Amino acid sequence: MKIVLACDAFKGSLGATEVHRALAAGLPTHTVVSRPMADGGEGTVEALIEAGWQERAVTCSGPTGEPGTARWAYADGTAVVELADCCGLLRLPDGLAGLTASSCGLGEAMAAALTGPDPVERMVVGIGGSASTDAGLGMLAGLGARLSDATGAPITPGLAGAADLIEVDLSALPTALAEVELVVAADVTNPLLGPNGAAAIYGPQKGLTAEQISGADPLLARAADLVEAATDIRGLPRGTSAVRERPGAGAAGGVGFALLALGARFQPGVELVADLVGLAETISGADLVVTGEGKLDRQTLSGKAPMGVARLARASGVPVVAVCGRLDATPTEVTEAGFAAAYALAELEPDPRVSMAEAGRLLTELASRLLG
Repeated sequence: MKIVLACDAFKGSLGATEVHRALAAGLPTHTVVSRPMADGGEGTVEALIEAGWQERAVTCSGPTGEPGTARWAYADGTAVVELADCCGLLRLPDGLAGLTASSCGLGEAMAAALTGPDPVERMVVGIGGSASTDAGLGMLAGLGARLSDATGAPITPGLAGAADLIEVDLSALPTALAEVELVVAADVTNPLLGPNGAAAIYGPQKGLTAEQISGADPLLARAADLVEAATDIRGLPRGTSAVRERPGAGAAGGVGFALLALGARFQPGVELVADLVGLAETISGADLVVTGEGKLDRQTLSGKAPMGVARLARASGVPVVAVCGRLDATPTEVTEAGFAAAYALAELEPDPRVSMAEAGRLLTELASRLLG
């Protein structure tokens, strides 16, 4: 029996690759094919490396400036860089830093990929899991942009520095940037500004207070004005002037906006990762597909990674089941979403703390139940 595993991470417990290893251990007599999934955030590069992409490493700045090593993936002219691994929430050394966290490390990683020995024709930038709300100014600085205050000095990092921004000069960006196909992958479609924008919706989880959130939009709007003017000067193919209103502009604290302003096109992260790992081809001819994530609920069923996997499985006529730590959807909702069944670790261990701590063992135990 051929079983395709295509799970996302169980956040706070196991990465997607670890989930797959635990499940495979419980299916020793079957042919198991692993295709870890992600949505553009944490685990995106890992999923590609697991699928056979070449692993590359880069030294870049964390969200508060500390240098660290991040991974990126390469295959056949395509480079994939992941914000979460470069300068995301998991890279914060001492807690949230809402005003000062920067996306600079992402720009540094992009520049390294563009100017390195690998020929890059397409660059995919996964931007989930960010720690900053800086309209992508840090990313631009990491790419080589000059962001100046009234004295001509570089602005300080993060949203706090945006208050002093007077000039955006993109003349030193890598020339290769204008020659590659630039794709931004994310799982959110918020605009940059407004009640559904980057600061209002995601500011709290990045450490911004209510007062800071209320003052963020004017700073982000002015930054957007200056970035759009600078891209106009360079003649970059960014589309209409209302980049800040486009779906995904508010992703990653506005990194989505800056990438769109540079000419990127937006693609849902799940859809893109599935394409890059060849998930549809892998599913074809399988007997069963197993997908899932830490918590399966109505938000999952509205379009997160397991739903993307389920759509591909159904298109190939292959039954799909879901595994999760906790199931917060009714049997009817699970069935209507296209799953033959959903299995939760909570069925084996009701204590959530124990379930998270021993998720690997529980997944191995659960695996035998997936076959009915």
